Amino acid sequence: MDKQNQSRRDFIKKGTLLSAGISSLGALGFSAKSYGKILGANDRINIGVIGLGRRLGAFIPALTNTGTNVQVSYLCDVMKSQRENAGKKFNEFLSYTPKLENSIFKVIEDESVDAVINATPDHWHAPGTWMALEAGKHVYVEKPCSHNAKEGELLVAYQEKYGKIVQMGNQQRSSDHTIEIIQEIHNGAIGKPYMAKAFYNMARGRVPNPSAAAVPEGLDWDLFQGPSPRKAYMHNTWDYNWHWYGWDFGTAETGNNATHELDVARWALQVEFPNHVAVDAGKYHFKDDGWEMYDTMLATFKFDRDKTIIWDGKSRNNYDMYGGGRGTVIYGTEGAVFVDRELYRLFDRDGKLIREVKSGGDEGGTGLGGGGDMSTSHVVNFLEAIRGKEVPRSPIGEGRKSTLLCHLANISSRIGENFDCNPLNGHIYNRKGMELWSRSYEPGWEPKF
Repeated sequence: MDKQNQSRRDFIKKGTLLSAGISSLGALGFSAKSYGKILGANDRINIGVIGLGRRLGAFIPALTNTGTNVQVSYLCDVMKSQRENAGKKFNEFLSYTPKLENSIFKVIEDESVDAVINATPDHWHAPGTWMALEAGKHVYVEKPCSHNAKEGELLVAYQEKYGKIVQMGNQQRSSDHTIEIIQEIHNGAIGKPYMAKAFYNMARGRVPNPSAAAVPEGLDWDLFQGPSPRKAYMHNTWDYNWHWYGWDFGTAETGNNATHELDVARWALQVEFPNHVAVDAGKYHFKDDGWEMYDTMLATFKFDRDKTIIWDGKSRNNYDMYGGGRGTVIYGTEGAVFVDRELYRLFDRDGKLIREVKSGGDEGGTGLGGGGDMSTSHVVNFLEAIRGKEVPRSPIGEGRKSTLLCHLANISSRIGENFDCNPLNGHIYNRKGMELWSRSYEPGWEPKF
């Protein structure tokens, strides 16, 4: 096969010689035995940042603060201009210059690298993470942690085998006011919680229709595609619009944004896998543009114990139905809670406001690309978890369950059918649905676990 796939095969062969870690997880994702293998509390952590696009600003504060004792060893991206831009930004804060690297393989093959931040496009999230685990690295992987449901299962298996910290970048898990109100919900503040409505609305505009084009200067298109089957480059694909141009790279708006609010909903209701999924979705705006997925979705997830999560996503209609551009409303037998990135409001059963608590932070609203205090806290938690000083707030075992809800909704929309699921693992009782549980890979990139 091509040179890049040969590099991958050589790397995987090398990775199989690494010693395995723990094989069992505790309730929070890691056993005491695994913590014994974590770096000492006073050790510097050498990090490679892989993927230097829209989320770059979310990592700079934590990685350049001398108090976190981090060495940024690599800044890696398949686009030259993004590497150079990231280098300039980091050099404003560092007394040294990280290596600028095109290839993820060179970063994870470097034995001096202790951990990686994987902020690549969705189709690289799981493969990049399990390759790093095979090389003995800890991983902070951006949401959604996987491109498809099977990859989420594989990530949990890889983490169990190698015993490293794997944290998903759903940063609201590190929001102080969210942690506070979720704990109150669990302690009975609104009685028995039975339903959560997660929502997002945005006025995204027209997307260019993709057309045949030369690969942009400085872009390694082959490496960008990675595990995805090879195809010719189309105009404007690499720069964010890969989210909407088919299913090779992206996971639609549900994977792109619902991951956050569905995670809060699942956290609040203390549910894991649904027993039924029902979806109504369609593309209703700019019908002649290049957006290939739905732009509007109403998804209902039923769980055991009479609990329900509803996702109301409107990518191109910014009508504010719930009192915020994005957030989660949790209903209980004795009250309700509204919570988003900025605040929470606690109501009694009559709808009377009991308490409002604002975060005082700088990471609210619907546009979350640039980062803020929650992202910084979430990255710092990842670093401290590596040192064994904190428990990871979003271990991969939890992150993949929330991500699975996104995949199930996408699958239902793609096959045009509702379906029942196994409440023990989320597997779909529908043949057409299970055909989309995984994906087609470029030959040589198939998971080997």
